[in-house]
Amino acid sequence: MESGTMTGNITKSWVGAYLSLALLAGISGCNSTKSTDALDLGAAPAPGAAKEVVKSSDLLGFCPQVTLREGTASTTKYEKGGDADPARIVYQGSISDVTRSCSRVDGQVKITVAVAGKVVPGPKASGEPTSLPIRVAIVQDETVLYSELQQFQVTVVAGQAATQFVFTDPNPVLGVDNIKATQIFVGFDEGPVKTEKKSAAAG
Repeated sequence: MESGTMTGNITKSWVGAYLSLALLAGISGCNSTKSTDALDLGAAPAPGAAKEVVKSSDLLGFCPQVTLREGTASTTKYEKGGDADPARIVYQGSISDVTRSCSRVDGQVKITVAVAGKVVPGPKASGEPTSLPIRVAIVQDETVLYSELQQFQVTVVAGQAATQFVFTDPNPVLGVDNIKATQIFVGFDEGPVKTEKKSAAAG
């Protein structure tokens, strides 16, 4: 878990949208684009596991809303050196649904975030494993409580149909006191935007 102010562990494009999205999410009141059941996060606890009785009204109070950040619902991967060339696309990925599930134990809230979407193979899909860059970040006001960029492994083959995927991050754990005014953000994060180096002649 990472803490502190918004720093280099989140790309500039993510940092700029956190506060505006938190306001939009509060206005919309949406917890996910579909219900928790749509991504099957309501599985029964393992036999013999300790049970903590939590009312539905309590759940709304300690499970943060989740938002698909604008501009991060799709991503395109090109083969090396082929950026912006449609003939050199490895895959195109898109996110169609995000949701979360919370459980409260011993003063802490354990959160599982889920992302569903599809991957469309491009002309350069080789059938070798590749990855989707998915970031889950939890923000309270201007403080980042959790931020992880994970490379979700997928396999795509040129000429095949789109493949559905479901990614889950079960790692976030927050103290109950940290839940107030907290927002979960999810989306593809391709890293810093590449810029061309100026030549010496260009000045």
